[in-house]
Amino acid sequence: MTRMVDVKELPDLVGKEVGISDWVRVDQERIDRFADLCGDHQWIHVDVERAKQGPFGAPIAHGYLTLSLAPALLPEIYRVTDINMAVNYGLNKLRFPSPVPVGSKVRAGASLVGVDEIPGGAQVTMDVAFEVEGQDKPACVAQVVFRYYT
Repeated sequence: MTRMVDVKELPDLVGKEVGISDWVRVDQERIDRFADLCGDHQWIHVDVERAKQGPFGAPIAHGYLTLSLAPALLPEIYRVTDINMAVNYGLNKLRFPSPVPVGSKVRAGASLVGVDEIPGGAQVTMDVAFEVEGQDKPACVAQVVFRYYT
């Protein structure tokens, strides 16, 4: 369930888990489409037969594909309600600790790290972890920065 938050309430969430998204399946079609979009056709992603013989035993999603799920999954976790615009300001940290095998389900969990006032709004820093169903290590951990303008 999406948590609705006003900008003024964001400081109260610092240091807390904001929520967890639903699961999304990462199938070969999604991987292939991402490869076409970004131009990365490395065999561990798109050559199903060769990938079966490779180090992961199957094709794996691109790390950046996993990260690119954030715009779809984060609104399932929370939405800032009293803004005119939100922009992705960047990343402070990004790692891909484990692979996302084709056919896996992925979800995101988010915790609020910081809120800073900026002209016309707030800058929010969040820790986001993308977990793979059935795996102990996350596939992607990122500290993302958004700017919300009121």
